Amino acid sequence: MKSDAIRIMMRKTKTILLLAVLVLASLAHLYAADIQCVWTGVEKIVAVGDIHGDYWAFIKILKGTGLIDNKLHWTGGKTHLVQIGDVMDKGDYPREIFDLMMRLEKEAEEAGGKLHMLIGNHEELNITGQVLNRDEFTPRQFVSFLPDAYREKQVKKFRKIMGNNPTKETGLDSSLDSSLMPFWEKIIKELKKNRKHPARRAYIKNFNKIYGKWLVQQNAVIKINNVIFVHGGISEKFSKWPLKSINNRLRIELEDLRRAAMNSKPPNIPGYRRQIVYEPNGPYWYRGFATTDQNAFKETVDRILSNLTAEYMVIAHTPKVPKTKKDMQLFEGRIWIIDTGISELHRTQIGGRLSALIIENGKFDVWLPSLEKKESASIEYMIRFQ
Repeated sequence: MKSDAIRIMMRKTKTILLLAVLVLASLAHLYAADIQCVWTGVEKIVAVGDIHGDYWAFIKILKGTGLIDNKLHWTGGKTHLVQIGDVMDKGDYPREIFDLMMRLEKEAEEAGGKLHMLIGNHEELNITGQVLNRDEFTPRQFVSFLPDAYREKQVKKFRKIMGNNPTKETGLDSSLDSSLMPFWEKIIKELKKNRKHPARRAYIKNFNKIYGKWLVQQNAVIKINNVIFVHGGISEKFSKWPLKSINNRLRIELEDLRRAAMNSKPPNIPGYRRQIVYEPNGPYWYRGFATTDQNAFKETVDRILSNLTAEYMVIAHTPKVPKTKKDMQLFEGRIWIIDTGISELHRTQIGGRLSALIIENGKFDVWLPSLEKKESASIEYMIRFQ
């Protein structure tokens, strides 16, 4: 009996190990890609904090820092642009921002520059589908990421219920007619209660087909010259990891959850084996630098930066509205926080400001306009230039 029990246990152990090998093998391409996360010899860096769907604000920042022209094409030359995460949620236009960034990524590369889109916690929430259980996405964001065929089918159904003659107009703008919003809001309310709702599946699958796939190929943390860029921060635990290991492990876990969400199946990697995704002290959820007493935490900050062989770290995630450049500095200027409440929601709620951190030849400066009047061009007009 005892030997039988041992044999059964050994078979189970072999099965578990085999499954683990198969999972890693299926995701091996993410390691094989060997995605770069460290750069040296970069003369100019422009870093932008949480945008949260505010397309107009992002355009104004890119123009104000000389990175794009009036037709929204790259003019930044060899500059490295770092968007530090949280393009998603709380605002209406994340899809348009991603479309612009994916184009500028190619244009910057051709000019000898670089566009870095870092993964934030709100990108994680959308890749995994968890955002649909929360109240942080807007109806317009939701509708914009639905498949065209599904969206048009629902619009026809809505108009039939309303007794309206079907319009000949199609596309996203037609689907977002104000008279249709109560129907979309009803669907959103329903899908939060029903995990198998077709609209939930349509959003997750369509978002991940293009945008989630692109995001998983991005980094969560990078180092340019002697500066670390990361959405939330690097805790002391993760400061002992090589940057490539952090990014590769995150890709493995996120890709596993992306595939599971798209196929409505459980993930291959069990929760207890995840090390970064959903981790409160992980690189895009961590808030230690922004919320801990600076005097008490100074030695820890010194150890973290020493472990990372870096002099500075640039973070976001926790909004801090500045009046001056000094207000964006923590720990005697070794930590810079660039979530200044850029988005329209935060400008309305907490008096946030548009901003960008500029690092040129090792000198830190801030683009912080005093006036934030909207330009005459509408968002729709600017989007058409893409």
